Amino acid sequence: MTGPLNRARIGVVGAGRVGAVLASALRSAGHEIVAVAGESDASRDRIEALLPNVNIAKPSAVARACDVLLLTVPDDMLANVVGVLAASGSLHEGQYVVHTSGRHGLEVLAAAAAAGARPVAMHPAMTFTGTDLDLPRLAGIVFGVTATEPDRAFTEGLVADLGGRPMWVPEDRRTLYHAGLAHGANHLVTLVTEAMEMLSAAGGDNPADTLRPLLEAALDNALAQGDAALTGPIVRGDAQTVAAHLDDLTANAPQTLASYIAMARATLSRATSDGRLLPIRALKIARLLEDAEPAPYVIPAPSDTEVDH
Repeated sequence: MTGPLNRARIGVVGAGRVGAVLASALRSAGHEIVAVAGESDASRDRIEALLPNVNIAKPSAVARACDVLLLTVPDDMLANVVGVLAASGSLHEGQYVVHTSGRHGLEVLAAAAAAGARPVAMHPAMTFTGTDLDLPRLAGIVFGVTATEPDRAFTEGLVADLGGRPMWVPEDRRTLYHAGLAHGANHLVTLVTEAMEMLSAAGGDNPADTLRPLLEAALDNALAQGDAALTGPIVRGDAQTVAAHLDDLTANAPQTLASYIAMARATLSRATSDGRLLPIRALKIARLLEDAEPAPYVIPAPSDTEVDH
């Protein structure tokens, strides 16, 4: 079964950016959102905007009222939430319990499975704003999914109702899957932000507009060609240019130096391993990077008022 599901009674625990949007999309696909749990002001605002007239209830009441329970809570809270719901008798035989964590697979839902529920991991490979802007962006995205063989058809149908495509991830590869997404998306934000800081330090008054066409082309090329898309001074072996970068960053944007060196080393390794950069030039650049290495970052000790007693 890869088409839409029959109309389901869905409950949502966690009205964060992901939960409220997915619930709204499932509602538009014809499912009934019977109740949602969300206590913060931001969660209540999202419920009002994306899920008007849906009952707001405690997590245990949400779980008891639905046949499909969508858990969209932070990764580190997931096991505890499942354990509490199972211990309270809120989960029931045959109920689907679906979480949206990228890192976790089915093991984190062991307490739900022990209660007779059917566990599913379904992570959208997308960043969310928590607004209706996200709804059209769901079309065609990949969901990293893990389920037992009997529940694959249900999982495919749920993903189809969200407009997505499933990528089946083995239980023991969930963390690797999530690391790939985090490295590609989260670290990209850091990289782009630091590049804008460099351009601002160089006198640019609109670094985002300067970078946008370059980054869009680079991303398209990288996705299509992989390492073959690499350009720039490291691939060319321009050691003097790299040395000048390091000097200027040290003087004018030192907060970006560590990540520049880390990414330069990774680029150097890839350009050398595929034969585009001669080892003698690679060695020269590697020594420049080593000499410019900043002191390790030390996380400040918390003050007395910040310590969690």
